[in-house]
Amino acid sequence: MSSAPSASAASSIGSARPRLPKVPFWAQILLGLVLGVLLGWAARSGDVSWLVTTLDKIGSIFIQLLKLAVAPLVFFAILVSITNLRNVNNAARLATRTLLWFMITSLIAVAIGLAIGLVTNPGSGTGLTPRDGAKPEHAGSWLDFLTGIVPENVITPFTELNVLQIVFMAAVAGIAALQLGAKAEPILTLSHAILELLQKALWWVIRLAPLGTVGLIGYAIAEYGWDLIGKYATFTADIYIGCALVMFGVYPLLLSTVAKVNPLQFFRGAWPAIQLAFVSRSSVGTMPLTQKVTERLGVPKEYASFAVPFGSTTKMDGCASIYPAIAAIFIAQIFDVQLDVTDYLLIAFVSVVGSAATAGLTGATVMLTLTLSTLGLPLEGVGLLMAIDPILDMMRTATNVAGQALVPVLVSARERILDREAYANATSSPLEESHAAAEPAPVAA
Repeated sequence: MSSAPSASAASSIGSARPRLPKVPFWAQILLGLVLGVLLGWAARSGDVSWLVTTLDKIGSIFIQLLKLAVAPLVFFAILVSITNLRNVNNAARLATRTLLWFMITSLIAVAIGLAIGLVTNPGSGTGLTPRDGAKPEHAGSWLDFLTGIVPENVITPFTELNVLQIVFMAAVAGIAALQLGAKAEPILTLSHAILELLQKALWWVIRLAPLGTVGLIGYAIAEYGWDLIGKYATFTADIYIGCALVMFGVYPLLLSTVAKVNPLQFFRGAWPAIQLAFVSRSSVGTMPLTQKVTERLGVPKEYASFAVPFGSTTKMDGCASIYPAIAAIFIAQIFDVQLDVTDYLLIAFVSVVGSAATAGLTGATVMLTLTLSTLGLPLEGVGLLMAIDPILDMMRTATNVAGQALVPVLVSARERILDREAYANATSSPLEESHAAAEPAPVAA
């Protein structure tokens, strides 16, 4: 008489069942990129309007999901990060060193951007004229930047997604919580819980990145093709080369000389965040993943939870340094305006001081208008670059996020709080690890 299989036998049968191999996150993104290019090319070549619309909707929904949590995520991330500094030794020193390295790397990036622009003359031979430009609807100015930090009320910054004002309110709330001490503990407990909830929800969205990649890349190819890039060939190449020099030249040099660590290990650990930034074009949307990879690279959690949210809203080597430097030279050449040494110094100043104007959002139009208005260049030049902006923004944002992960590693290494063993072992994807951790453990017989 046969009996039902025991729990241990069932468990062994289940474990013996073949399982599909897991595809690494980076490979999923790469597959999405290739599929997006193929679908975009097919849609453009065959003039398939429904496919173009479908790709547009897929990409738009992915970006909307990322942006959905941006406002509360920034607020609670900054608030919690400031209060977490009380658990870190030499908190003021760490914050100062972080800001200092933000400035140093921004200056290096803007210098590279200026050098590339002066050597290549990106505005020459494009066939573009001032008539091709148009003023943007909203232009940034120093007065707007300074007065716009303080909101008129606590609701509007969230409804209008003014990240700079949200950062200001979060910083004030965080400092006030530190001053209140034990009285603020209930608020801080709630803030931690809300932040974890938001990050959990964003992790689900991030897992959709391969699908979002298909839509975003596919629509970009279908909409713009290669014809548009032809007019901006030198300018596009300048942005990509400048970002590549910073990301794969300057950053490894700093890692090997300042932090005394292996640069390849940094890219192994940070690559998932850099990939997502390239696709999503949002530093803030990538922030949970950036923080995760930074912690995996051996940066203490308490410090990473301050440095990464702070960097996601202010550290923009791609959008605020390389791009405005090359763009200003490009626009000056189109409008036949001669720039001198003073103008180049002003570009460097704006890149360091005004980088918070980009506020971690998709695009760098505000930063560019701020640079042009400071130099006295025509704001119509912004219109010349709007069509090509999505293609440029992918590389700019990837550079931003790489820098946001780099600086905490540099500071931690200099302050001797970097876990070098964790850094050396940071090879697998945080997405895969978090997914594995969520799987239930087998029940013992």
